[in-house]
Amino acid sequence: MVSKQRIANNEQRGNLCIIPARGGSKRIPRKNIKDFLVKPIIAYSIEAALKSNLFEEVMISTDDEEIAKVAKAYGAKVPFMRSKENADDYATTLDVVKEVIASYKDLAMAFDNICILYPTAPFVTAARLKEGYDHLDTNNAAIPVTEFSFPVWRAFKIEAEQLAYQWPKHEKRRSQDLETLYHDAGQWYWIKTDSIQDTLVPKKTAPVVLNSMEVQDIDTIEDWELAELKFQKMFSKQES
Repeated sequence: MVSKQRIANNEQRGNLCIIPARGGSKRIPRKNIKDFLVKPIIAYSIEAALKSNLFEEVMISTDDEEIAKVAKAYGAKVPFMRSKENADDYATTLDVVKEVIASYKDLAMAFDNICILYPTAPFVTAARLKEGYDHLDTNNAAIPVTEFSFPVWRAFKIEAEQLAYQWPKHEKRRSQDLETLYHDAGQWYWIKTDSIQDTLVPKKTAPVVLNSMEVQDIDTIEDWELAELKFQKMFSKQES
C-alpha cells in the first residue's frame, strides 16, 4: 500500500478508492455480491484496487451488512455505513461520494484524489487504474470510455409507430466521415477532490480509451452471461 502521510489535524492525504455498493439492486438481486464465475463480482474491483498500490484506503460505501462482510473478506474497509437517504433508487453516485467525503471529515481524514470504482466492473485492472491516475498530473479527472459500436449519427427514433432518422442530414454520409463518439465505460472515475462540485466530469477530464472487449454493461442476466463469456475469452488469451 502507499505509505500514509500526515498533516495538521491528523488529516490523511493521498488517494481514496470508493466502491459504492448498495444492497437494493432489483433487476439482478444481490448483484454486487453475486458470484461472477469463481467469486463475488465485487471482489474483482477490490482486488484490482489493492493490487494497484495507489490507495491509502480502499473502502466500500454500503447500507448492507452482508455486502460489508464480503467486502471485508476481500480486503476492503467499511469505516461507516451508508445513510438510508443515499441508499434508495434516486441517490446518485455524486451524492454517495459527497457523503463519504463528509464522513471521513468527521474522522479528521481527507484525501487529495478519489477513485470511484464500481462494484460490477470485473474487467478493471490495476494497470488501467494506474493509467487513469497518471492523467491527474495535468488534468482534474480521468474516465475510461469506449467507442459506440454503431454510428449514433444514424440513430432512429419512433414516431407514431414509424421509424425516422434522428438526424436525417447524416443518412447518406459515409461512416468514415462521421465523427467518432464515445460513451462512459461504467468502471471508474478518477477525480481530484477539490474538483468535485456538481459533477464528476469537470473541466479538464482526460479519456482513457478502452477496447470493446474490456467493457460490458451489466444490468440484466443476459448482460451478466455475456460479461462472463467475454471475461473467459480475455483470460484465455492472456494465458496462451
